[in-house]
Amino acid sequence: MNKYTEMNPNPLVQYLNKPSSEFTKNDIIRYAEDHDIAMVNFRYCGWDGRLKTLNFVINSKQHLDSILSYGERVDGSSLFSFIEAGSSDLYVLPRYKTAFRNPFSEVPTLDILCSYYNKDGEPLASSPEYILKKAHQTLTERTGYTLDAMGELEYYIISKKDELFEATDQRGYHEAEPFSKWGAFRREAMLAIAEAGGLIKYGHSEVGNFTVDDLEYEQNEIEFAPTNIEDAADQLLIAKWILRTLAHKYGVTVTFAPKITTGKAGSGMHVHSRLMKKGQNMMTKKSGELSEIAKRVIAGYLDLSPSLTAFGNLNPMSYFRLVPHQEAPTNICWGDRNRSVLVRVPLGWNGKLTMANDANPQEPAIDTRELNRQTVELRSPDGSADVYMLMAGIAVAALHGLEMKDALKYAEKTYVDVNIFNDKKRLSELNHLPASCWESGIALENQKSHYLKYGIFTEGTLDGIIKYHKQFNDQNLREELKDKPEELLKMVKKYFHCG
Repeated sequence: MNKYTEMNPNPLVQYLNKPSSEFTKNDIIRYAEDHDIAMVNFRYCGWDGRLKTLNFVINSKQHLDSILSYGERVDGSSLFSFIEAGSSDLYVLPRYKTAFRNPFSEVPTLDILCSYYNKDGEPLASSPEYILKKAHQTLTERTGYTLDAMGELEYYIISKKDELFEATDQRGYHEAEPFSKWGAFRREAMLAIAEAGGLIKYGHSEVGNFTVDDLEYEQNEIEFAPTNIEDAADQLLIAKWILRTLAHKYGVTVTFAPKITTGKAGSGMHVHSRLMKKGQNMMTKKSGELSEIAKRVIAGYLDLSPSLTAFGNLNPMSYFRLVPHQEAPTNICWGDRNRSVLVRVPLGWNGKLTMANDANPQEPAIDTRELNRQTVELRSPDGSADVYMLMAGIAVAALHGLEMKDALKYAEKTYVDVNIFNDKKRLSELNHLPASCWESGIALENQKSHYLKYGIFTEGTLDGIIKYHKQFNDQNLREELKDKPEELLKMVKKYFHCG
């Protein structure tokens, strides 16, 4: 074992004794031969943000080599609304680094994420996964930086009410069993995600819990560790599939919907990010203070934040979560450790900290001077997001901030160090996020040029997203449903399994 594979939970990484980024076709074939793998599943993301599946029974070593080398054809018009049926054939080609052992199949099976290619063998320009790849490549080519990201995946589990050890309503944050009922489910999901290649930071119960009639709603969260932004998107996609499949196995329902009732905590999908160069975190100075680079990135996120909602908040219920006086943001501003802002700068273990020695005086000195985990957190996205488009938009916004002439002035202007809802003067100085899908579509229309710059997004893709948001006509929906709980419930059910 080497340092990249020691204690790694992914069985392929352990057996092949190399990080997944170095997997080759021959590695996959060797693992399949040595572990009696009988099937391969090609997995890819459709326009609805869900994981799709194409199953293969392995007929021979030559057959496995063939499908890994050449991929297969799929009907693009059934996967993407913008593709005409008359020219809809696409190729899906496996990306070997994403291979993992299917945790649910009774038949030994390998799953591999795929990329889309057109009839000429070129990457499908409008594929969300390829748009993310282009966005990240462009950022790196123009700045020399790579972008790491990590998602915080919040979800509710809905089950029959348990009368024993009832949790306190909306007080479930970091609760433990027996008051938290679904810790074992969360731990099983975390292990399956890790074995599939997901880099998990931790998991815990979240603040949201409540009961309606004989049903119990419990909110949990799985937070990932920073990694290459393209891999981060893959990991979120797989994680949502694992959570849903595991819920079905348990006979319960899981939802990533941004809002499932009024007056209770909604579910977000906050995204942390950091710029890296040669393995070094560029978000802080040597002193531990936030760097100018980080402030420029924040400025880019804030400046494009209205249109980022078009990728990260994809249904009308998203805007029932983004309301004032909640932890979900509504105002375009940033701050340190402030959960009412759009971009938060969390603690980053910067500077010389002696906490470990204080807690463990028997230990020799633990030097944390080189430890720098600083990220910045975009708090607007939720589980309805198209995760590849969202990450691509974040990469575009980071590049935009680095190239903005007045980025540092803008960052200074939008910084807040107070509870903005208690300071009416400061609140009046801030711009606001869109309050509906319709407004989100308008915002993307107004800021479209930033995403077309450098040929990252295609005009057809952006126009399709704008049209998608505008068709909801939900400008006044929050007011219309304010005193109509039954109508609101119908809307919740319609978008219950979003993303």
